[in-house]
Amino acid sequence: MYGEEANLCWNDLLTGTVLGGKGNEAGGKSVLIATTSQLTAVSTLVELDGVARRVILYPPDLSLDHLGFVVDCAAVDLIVSDRLPVRFQTIDCVTPSGWTKIAGNRDKGLQHETEWILLTSGTTGRPKLVVHTLASLTGAIDTGHRQSGDVVWSTFYDIRRYGGLQIFLRAVLYRTSLVLSNAKESTADFLARAGSRRVTHISGTPSHWRRALMSSAAHLIAPEYVRLSGEIADQAVLNQLRAVYPTASIGHAFATTEAGVAFAVNDGLAGFPANALEATPEVEMKIENRTLRVRSCRTARCYLGGTQQSLRDGDGFVDTGDLLELRKDRYHFVGRGDGMINVGGMKVYPEEVEAVINSHPKVEMSLVTRKKNPITGALVVADVVLKSAQGAPGGDVRIDILRFCREALPAHKVPTIINFVPTLAVADTGKLIRLHA
Repeated sequence: MYGEEANLCWNDLLTGTVLGGKGNEAGGKSVLIATTSQLTAVSTLVELDGVARRVILYPPDLSLDHLGFVVDCAAVDLIVSDRLPVRFQTIDCVTPSGWTKIAGNRDKGLQHETEWILLTSGTTGRPKLVVHTLASLTGAIDTGHRQSGDVVWSTFYDIRRYGGLQIFLRAVLYRTSLVLSNAKESTADFLARAGSRRVTHISGTPSHWRRALMSSAAHLIAPEYVRLSGEIADQAVLNQLRAVYPTASIGHAFATTEAGVAFAVNDGLAGFPANALEATPEVEMKIENRTLRVRSCRTARCYLGGTQQSLRDGDGFVDTGDLLELRKDRYHFVGRGDGMINVGGMKVYPEEVEAVINSHPKVEMSLVTRKKNPITGALVVADVVLKSAQGAPGGDVRIDILRFCREALPAHKVPTIINFVPTLAVADTGKLIRLHA
């Protein structure tokens, strides 16, 4: 496993400790992990699974303002951290140190089915605490399939988020190399480092990939497999990836922290075949009120404290909140109900408009938002990043994008305002930051 600051062999990870021999202090406890380094976080996870009653992964991008809330909800009684605010030092705290091999460290046998608590992004308020187990997190991984020693995984995600954790667990179970990203390094630097390690399998959100494709370092990797998840993968980004990595297998997966991994699509097309909804032994899916609902052994158990919302409905399905539209024999994601823009009583989903704008040959990526209007209630506004070869944007480009939208969208979905911007804000989770005016 390769981090920017250090390298670690799987055998060292499985037989060593970063807790300075204090791992036993976590026995049966609720332990919060809030470390700066991904390497120390994963080493702590491996050390405490089966020992601690509960481990809580606190992502580095999540404000420490939420720490008190999380500590209370998860009944935290031990913290592993190298960045703990003074006001929380009344709780037992262990500072991770260097790896020390301890023979037989993992031979104690399981004492607990440890709960793994993942936090939702919390960009618009308090995060939700989602309860998983190692079994639910690895339910989508075919442990009977072993990848060759030439496979090297990597991911733009941080492993303390669901998407990154999935890739980490794949690498662990397959015993393949893993190159970790670092939020402080540029996209170009990460791609250069991934290329130097000869990464063969790599994942990220569509926004991650659009930023990568905008970088001159995109050619420094030669992946065999490219995976997208976390946001809607529109046809434009899939086509761009195919053009840049013509020999790679390109797939996009649908997964949420609550629902787990539902399915993967590997045919190079946006959306998914309608027959994918047919029940399988692993996953059941249905559409109700236009949203996708999932029931499987991969879904989380529940939310932990702090919310009265039930994770599942009465039949055990998780409502993902993702809206679908059937076009011929294929379902397409059009957005989320909570992101809908109301234009004079008519619904507009930003992702649907973005998919059209992104398919314009001169556009790299876009973000659609609302602007309040006293007559219609809201106007559709698009911030657009042009491909670098286009040079300075002009009125002709704006007119052409509007024409492009009018040909593909109903009038109320066509942007009223198009702003050309040099870049778009992307959260550390890899998703576009959507702030509604």
